[in-house]
Amino acid sequence: MSSGEATPKLEKNEYLKEESNNLRGTLVEELADNSTAGISADASQLTKFHGMYVQDDRDIRGERRAKKLEKAFSFMLRVRLPGGVCSPDQYLMMDQLSSDYGNDTIRLTTRQTYQLHGLLKGNLRNVIRKMDDVLMDSIGACGDINRNVMCQPDFKKTHAHAKVYEIAKNISLHLLPKGKAYREIFIDGEKFSGEVEEEPIYGTTYLPRKFKIGVAIPPTNDVDVFSQDLGFIAIFEGEKLLGFNVTVGGGLGTTHGNDKTYPRVADVMGFCTPEQVNQVAEAVVLAQRDNGSRTDRKNARLKYTIDRMGLAAFKAEVEKRTGFPIAEAKPFEFTTIQDDYGWNQDIEGKWYYVQFVASGRIIDKDGVNLRTAFREIAKIHKGDIRLTPTQNLAFCGIDEADKEAIQKILDENGVAGPEKLSGLRKNAMACPALPTCGLALSESERFIPDLLDEFEKVLDEAGLSDDAISIRMTGCPNGCARPYLAEIGLIGKAPGKYNLYLGAKYNGMRLNTIYKESIKAEEIVPSVEPHLKAYAKERQEGEGFGDFCVRTGVVTPPSKYTVGQD
Repeated sequence: MSSGEATPKLEKNEYLKEESNNLRGTLVEELADNSTAGISADASQLTKFHGMYVQDDRDIRGERRAKKLEKAFSFMLRVRLPGGVCSPDQYLMMDQLSSDYGNDTIRLTTRQTYQLHGLLKGNLRNVIRKMDDVLMDSIGACGDINRNVMCQPDFKKTHAHAKVYEIAKNISLHLLPKGKAYREIFIDGEKFSGEVEEEPIYGTTYLPRKFKIGVAIPPTNDVDVFSQDLGFIAIFEGEKLLGFNVTVGGGLGTTHGNDKTYPRVADVMGFCTPEQVNQVAEAVVLAQRDNGSRTDRKNARLKYTIDRMGLAAFKAEVEKRTGFPIAEAKPFEFTTIQDDYGWNQDIEGKWYYVQFVASGRIIDKDGVNLRTAFREIAKIHKGDIRLTPTQNLAFCGIDEADKEAIQKILDENGVAGPEKLSGLRKNAMACPALPTCGLALSESERFIPDLLDEFEKVLDEAGLSDDAISIRMTGCPNGCARPYLAEIGLIGKAPGKYNLYLGAKYNGMRLNTIYKESIKAEEIVPSVEPHLKAYAKERQEGEGFGDFCVRTGVVTPPSKYTVGQD
């Protein structure tokens, strides 16, 4: 920088983090303030690092404004749950907390963990203390930090999963912040003594933006590893785990009208051994910490850092920090993203059951008492429970003697199996959007059931009901349900209006492309219908719907939207 050139102004959040006393800020005082149900904007930025977002019920904003009342504030809490694996006791605690303090629902997220909605400020400590009793926490579930580490759940309990899951857990532990603020504020209640705390990985300003890690086990790419800032693709030779291909620079969030923001699939940077994983993960985080933009949060994710530096230069930065070279990547193949629904046996002869959960919402509604069923099963279940990256839930390690009792609970509560689900519905995801998300521009979770009903009429006519076609919807362009990797992607643009995207590769290795902009909700199905019917008649053997849309010129994605060669 020349002597006459002004120093770039940092984003406000950078000063806030540095001056927060290791994420304490004024949280103790504001949580104790009974004059409001909310907290200040600065404090709300810090609660994210502790796993919480401030929200309000947008359905009643106008009504409360007319009565000169503040917004109906509440908190959403997100759990840190590496790989989505928990015990029945931990699940039952989530269920209890949702009743005692939340809105009587549990939500399974697209990052393979739990969210509780509707928590009041005065109850946050009670919730977190009870979570702590069953060894659960929300540290780093949000904020400018490494978030929940995803891992392919592999319901079959192959030897692959046991090895890879332990590595995913270790990554999460290795990248946890070391400060004491979380326990001090929400659990122990002891006042900070004033000693200087060291954050050897994150420093005083943490990362420029959020950071996401996913671990995949081919041939399943349910974690959408190429959407992650950092990905690890397990490479096996028979039963032996050779190591992982390392991917960097994925990310899906954009901003409407800002061409400097865009979704991006990750690059394959190379290969590392199992013993090198934590070192590589830390080195990538450090390289992003020191090179990511702190002057523009909209361009602060790792994807923009790599596009600015170039992959070769970024890899050199990583190798400088690891002290060893990143080896050449090894061959891999992904074929599916779909969960293994229903009853199946694992390699030990035990059963596992994967239940479809619409948009991840565990609720008793319209005669389907899903939450009651899950609670009753958890009371008798002896194995573990696994959340999937596609918002579903699996009971694993079920003895033959317990299978009938579990099925009876499902039947008595009106919980249907996968037999009547279309291939589209099995591959559908949606974010919560309205009324709780402050960023939502349109409906998502509340709208997608009706949309799927309409699509299924077309699929039935075309003979495509059983075909696996991915569809994902979000109420804004931030991409929480990973819509840019769906063969049919819908992004909220305005109330009742969406951008329609087509042409992603089903296995998650190519982004989709915008097909129609700002169309009305009722125009979505008619816009896609002719292409679905053409696909049914003209597709090539083994060709997915997204591939068909690209081959026939419905959309033409730029080359940078694809991982490697199709």
